[in-house]
Amino acid sequence: MPKTDAPHLPRSAPIEAYGNGGFVFAGMSHRGSLLCLPDAIWAWPVTTPRQIDKYSLDRVFAASNVIDTLIVGTGTEVWLPPRELRDALRALRVTLDAMQTGPAIRTYNVMIGERRRVAAALIAVP
Repeated sequence: MPKTDAPHLPRSAPIEAYGNGGFVFAGMSHRGSLLCLPDAIWAWPVTTPRQIDKYSLDRVFAASNVIDTLIVGTGTEVWLPPRELRDALRALRVTLDAMQTGPAIRTYNVMIGERRRVAAALIAVP
């Protein structure tokens, strides 16, 4: 998966709106999926849950020492994370919670508001 070296935002921020293939956060808009880490928000090239794996989540694995929970927003689909991925995250003490993107955003916003150690991988919805 291609990735850029520059984040969209060098800090976390709540997601203010979503839909039409993108997101609004920190007064910015982005078309496409997002990977929200405690220290930055990145473009994420994933468009379907089937693309979610250790490689597409490499930034999460690299930052696992500052993440307790990874929320995955699966677009409009319901997705059961593969055992291999769940086990790999569990070995790093990161809890994986997958749900559709709308509920994922609401959960993520509450958790960052509580200053929890949370990351979110959010697939954009139409």
